[in-house]
Amino acid sequence: MYDQILLPTDGSEGMADVIDHAVGLARSHDATLHALHVLDTATMSRMPMEASWETITGMLREEGERALEDVRQAAEEVPVEGEITEGSPSREIVDYTGSNDVDLIVMGTHGRGGIDRLLLGSVAERVIRTASVPVMTIRVGDAPEVEELDG
Repeated sequence: MYDQILLPTDGSEGMADVIDHAVGLARSHDATLHALHVLDTATMSRMPMEASWETITGMLREEGERALEDVRQAAEEVPVEGEITEGSPSREIVDYTGSNDVDLIVMGTHGRGGIDRLLLGSVAERVIRTASVPVMTIRVGDAPEVEELDG
């Protein structure tokens, strides 16, 4: 069913569950796992000018390499292709999907809600709206509290 699975990763601590889920899917479908780390150039443009562009980019690329290595280590025998790109994360994810015949995107969502979501938007939400393939989102971080209904 799935031959090429895309796993966008930001390298955050909460990605472990997302990585495990994507690796499990790739293993059960005998699929190749594509790990993608996007350097968000819009974020870089807001950094102080005292820092050189090359220094900042170099540091962010190192973080990206660590994020891809986390995926490779978790994947064990599952084939992994890794890539670091620059640009808008949601656009890069969708573009990568089309360029690499990806069948499924498995990505984390940080679970922002309320005003944060309205002001900041969500990479996962934009990918869901624009991707031409199924997108599976895995909640990153603590699960929300659920109130019990009185019966």
